[in-house]
Amino acid sequence: MSGHNKWSTIKHKKAATDAKRGKVFSKIAKEIMVAAKMGGGDPSANITLRALIQKARSENMPADNVERAIKKGTGDIEGVVFEEMVYEGYASGGVAVVVEVLSDNKNRSSSDIKHAFSKHNANLAAQGSVSRIFKRVGQIVVADDATSEDSLMELALEAGADDLSHEDGQFIITTDPTVFMDVVDAIEKAGLPMQMSEMTKVPETTVPVTDKGQAASLMKLIDALEDLEDVQNVYTNFDIADELMEELEG
Repeated sequence: MSGHNKWSTIKHKKAATDAKRGKVFSKIAKEIMVAAKMGGGDPSANITLRALIQKARSENMPADNVERAIKKGTGDIEGVVFEEMVYEGYASGGVAVVVEVLSDNKNRSSSDIKHAFSKHNANLAAQGSVSRIFKRVGQIVVADDATSEDSLMELALEAGADDLSHEDGQFIITTDPTVFMDVVDAIEKAGLPMQMSEMTKVPETTVPVTDKGQAASLMKLIDALEDLEDVQNVYTNFDIADELMEELEG
């Protein structure tokens, strides 16, 4: 599994157990507002909104929060207007970093992100120079005690999934964006609980990280970026060995 995928599932575990839960809800709500504004509040006609509602469900976000975010996006109730921005750069060792932002204050966002990059020995790059190495995919995580690998593999592939891997007590299903909801629907119909389901970005190429100091520095940068109010997602292409990742988690 690439470093980003591993970090994605680690973040999910952290958010489920600590104070970051509220921040997760806030970020999803902002995405829902933007999706509803752009494509309308009907999830059956707005595939992006439908995928985000599924993401909210997998994170146990209250239905009232989801409904309120949709209404803010459609203008049924007053809400903040957010601007979408992307920042790109390189961390130590040439590790690529892409930061997706939704903000009502572009100057604040720019200042905060520049400070985080500078503080953690990373450099911003020209737009498009880094994001081109990432591709957008659907990612679904199912606990491995919920079903057998063969059964889930058959179910997922029949629904159009591209791949299934088994890591750290979890099955990770990867799909093309166009069939993401088809696979989600198939898993739901089978009665299997999903620990995570979202549209994300994964790197085409990865950078191995074997030095503990470099790995720790990368994690501090990612944490600093994700803690910023306006940051929605952080994608990287590091590939840290399992043993080193466990040391850092500890």
